[in-house]
Amino acid sequence: MAQQLNGKRIAILATDGFEESELSSPRAALQGQGVEVHVITPDGNGIRAWAETDWGDTYAADKRLEDVHHADYHGLVLPGGLFNPDTLRLNEQALSFVRAFFEAGKPVAAICHAAWILINAGVVEGRRMTSVPSVAQDLKNAGAHWSDEPVVVDSGLVTSRTPVDLDAFNGKLLEEMAEGRHSHQHA
Repeated sequence: MAQQLNGKRIAILATDGFEESELSSPRAALQGQGVEVHVITPDGNGIRAWAETDWGDTYAADKRLEDVHHADYHGLVLPGGLFNPDTLRLNEQALSFVRAFFEAGKPVAAICHAAWILINAGVVEGRRMTSVPSVAQDLKNAGAHWSDEPVVVDSGLVTSRTPVDLDAFNGKLLEEMAEGRHSHQHA
């Protein structure tokens, strides 16, 4: 798999209030396979993590959202947390960036509350997905087929519930990123 991932570049889109392990763990898994990972934030500034019950470390941003294009990346990771996706789902520039990955058939991985971003981007209808249980009804209302599983993969879309599922999430994330474009991944 490392050979298939070598030379790939993956975007992680996040802002303040992301769940710390949901950014740090996938990033480490990708980097461990030789993937170049860019943390992208709306303003290009560092972002503060939420570490389960309190504010955590500040993570440096690699790029500002308005300075990147989906064509620069082979895939996208959306960490959860409560505050981060709630902010990004109201950011039209972020939603356009997310939609572009689906339109190009590129793998997207979202965990926890990050499904909110996908709902607002209009890309969940008819998709098999999971999320933190509190977002399940939102996904169902948006036309997704929700199930309570550690990880669900649907044509390049990888979703998981919580940090407890990170091992399964990271495994499928690496697999889907290695496979690359998926013809059934669409907006």
